[in-house]
Amino acid sequence: MDIYLPIAEMSVNALVIILLGGGVGFLSGMFGVGGGFLTTPLLIFYGIPPAVAVASSATQITGASVSGALAYWRRGQVDVKMGGVLVAGGVMGAGVGQIIFRALQKLGQIDVAINVIYVVFLGVIGGLMLKEALTTLIALKRDGDRAPARLRRHVPWIAALPGKMRFYKSGLYISPLAPLLLGALVGVLTVIMGVGGGFIMVPAMIYLLGMSASAVVGTSLFQIIFVTGAVTLLHATSSKSVDIVLALLLLAGGVAGAQFGVRAAQKLRPEKLRLALALIVLAVAVRLLIGLTLQPAALFTLYGPQ
Repeated sequence: MDIYLPIAEMSVNALVIILLGGGVGFLSGMFGVGGGFLTTPLLIFYGIPPAVAVASSATQITGASVSGALAYWRRGQVDVKMGGVLVAGGVMGAGVGQIIFRALQKLGQIDVAINVIYVVFLGVIGGLMLKEALTTLIALKRDGDRAPARLRRHVPWIAALPGKMRFYKSGLYISPLAPLLLGALVGVLTVIMGVGGGFIMVPAMIYLLGMSASAVVGTSLFQIIFVTGAVTLLHATSSKSVDIVLALLLLAGGVAGAQFGVRAAQKLRPEKLRLALALIVLAVAVRLLIGLTLQPAALFTLYGPQ
């Protein structure tokens, strides 16, 4: 029988966890990302087992995304039709991801796999975010504080897919196969990494699907709610790695933080904030890489009966 690790035994201060959840919720509301790509590594840094950090992070992301999505819903910035297609793909991907997660667990390699995947993904995503942020800032300085225009277009193979549908709020006429496949990819990542997938979903919706910027963040949060909810259920029933106390503490801060993030997104210029986020993501990737390569003080840890 699996026993969840009590939060007290993890030596993690409850207030710190709540504040961490609040910071991640803030990012969720501002950028339309679930925030798990930062929550999970930070929990690992505190000494929480990666498998528990992944599952509990997904639980917290669900609540934080509900808070942010409701705020965008009230502004009429959620494309429910597009969100439904993304959710369908996400649920299918979550099923595949759970099979992979359980296989790695049985091999005893889940902790190493999670860390390696995070180093690769955060390094790539952080590098791309940093490049875009610096390019935008340079363009603003050159053009007299006027943001360069972005062309809304989807890639040729997406335009060639059959069975096109109209997504009015997103301003698109494309095949639902493209967002379905995108949702499936995010579903797999949500299970294995404990992420909402927004850090991949948002750029993909803009640059691959060509969605209207006004509907991107709200629609991303909408799909995160349902996909992470399904992932939480899978983790709780299959891998049994959800620490409910940890998840609730993260959720307490995340729900409030998301509301502040939504408000800030309406008032602040995003260029410098994206630069700061890119630097944070790269810093987390470097810290995880160091943890993977340096020899720990104790090579083996013995756990007594719970």
